[in-house]
Amino acid sequence: MILIYSTFANTKEARKVSELLLKKKLIACATVIPSESSYLWNGTIKHEKEVICIMKTVKEKWLAAKKEIEKNHPYDIPCILKIDAEANQAYELWMKKET
Repeated sequence: MILIYSTFANTKEARKVSELLLKKKLIACATVIPSESSYLWNGTIKHEKEVICIMKTVKEKWLAAKKEIEKNHPYDIPCILKIDAEANQAYELWMKKET
């Protein structure tokens, strides 16, 4: 299994993208967490409230999920990270059934 980590400006944007991926069966689950990010943008340090969206899926869905996120993400340069993960057997079986 993998986790797809991405950040969004707000919960509404994260839900829009994650629900699209859920409907297309590219992910089995998404968790949205409020956060604050600090980053360099055009030579300036920015501090912004964001939300982290962690999406869970199987490795075979990575490329299609990444493509959909890129196509639908509101940021000019979105953060889309693939993180390899292991889960308990029952959870992995559920994920395979849902994706």
